[in-house]
Amino acid sequence: MRCLSLTVLALTTLGTPAAALIVPMKGWVPVNGDANLWTDAGGGCLLREERSGQAFPVLASQDEALTFAGKLRAQLSKNVSGVVTQPVDRAGFWAVLAAYDYREGGATYKVAQLYLSDAGILRTVTGSSAEGHKNECVNAMREFIRYLAN
Repeated sequence: MRCLSLTVLALTTLGTPAAALIVPMKGWVPVNGDANLWTDAGGGCLLREERSGQAFPVLASQDEALTFAGKLRAQLSKNVSGVVTQPVDRAGFWAVLAAYDYREGGATYKVAQLYLSDAGILRTVTGSSAEGHKNECVNAMREFIRYLAN
C-alpha cells in the first residue's frame, strides 16, 4: 500500500502543507510523523491534506459549487477514470467532493478528494485505497471526507 502515498495523492495540488489534519478515526496514525498524511493501522487506506497556495475563493452557493464541480470533472477526466463530482454543504460555505479511479502499475486505486477554500487558498483532503480493499478503513475514510473534513 505504500505506493499509494505519493503517486495517487500526487494528483492533488502540490504546495505547502496546511495546519495539521485532525483524523478522528481510531487506530489511524501519521505517516513518518507527518500530521498531514495519515494511514490506518493495517496500511490499507491513506489520507492526505494539502494546501496548494493557489487562489480558490469560497464557494458561497450551491450554484457556484456546481459550476466548479463540472469544471473539475472535465479536468480530472483527462487523467483518471470513473470521475464523479458533487457539491457538499459545509455549514455556511460549499466544497466539492470528487471520486475517481486511478490506475498505476496494473493496480487501481479508489480516490475520494474534497476541494475547499481555506482563507481563499485551495485545500484538498484526499483519501485512497486499493480497489477491492475490504478493510473497514475504507468506509470510515470516505465518511470522514464526505461529512467531517472542513
